[in-house]
Amino acid sequence: MLAKHVKPNGWVDYKGFVRDSLTLNQYLSVLESAHPNNKNWSKDEQMAYWINAYNAYTVKLIVQHYPVKSIKDIKKGIAFVNSVWDIKFIKIEGKVYDLNNIEHGILRKDFKDARVHAAVNCASYSCPALRNEAFTAENLDAQLTDAMRKFVNDPIRNKVTKDKVQISEIFKWFSGDFVRDAGSVKAFINRYAAIKIAESTPLGYLDYQWSLNEAK
Repeated sequence: MLAKHVKPNGWVDYKGFVRDSLTLNQYLSVLESAHPNNKNWSKDEQMAYWINAYNAYTVKLIVQHYPVKSIKDIKKGIAFVNSVWDIKFIKIEGKVYDLNNIEHGILRKDFKDARVHAAVNCASYSCPALRNEAFTAENLDAQLTDAMRKFVNDPIRNKVTKDKVQISEIFKWFSGDFVRDAGSVKAFINRYAAIKIAESTPLGYLDYQWSLNEAK
């Protein structure tokens, strides 16, 4: 489905997912039938599972409410209290989750890899592009590195030149994750950026655009 409905540049054909909603639901049923914490899964298998689950359930939310201009329009509320990311609609082997549970309570908390911020997609214009393939344990490290490199060098989401730096607010909201992994936000970005940021260059931030990441 990702190969079919996600363009190479990451924009999403949500109308296509609506047409294939039966197949999407079948995939979600597979996810719901096997909780990774209940089996002897490797760390990479678990992480790939949760990234795929986050992205698939986000698409499901959009499909359920399509057409919608922004994922935030589905449920307006206070973040981590009653926003769209706090809807308890994900049921996996008797356990109930919302999207915040998966991103912050599992992926960030248990795996401690800041590259995950380029892997999960919140169905919005400024989000890192949705990958047009599933994450797999066998390729996870390479996929995470590729996702972050593409995100950092994507001129829509990050504008890095020799004279001026304007980066995604993701690097501000989750700065602790990037500092933990690389010592500083700049050092983390410079691992992946084609144009390196000088230590003396101040960081500016682009306003986050929450309009739907829909293919035109």
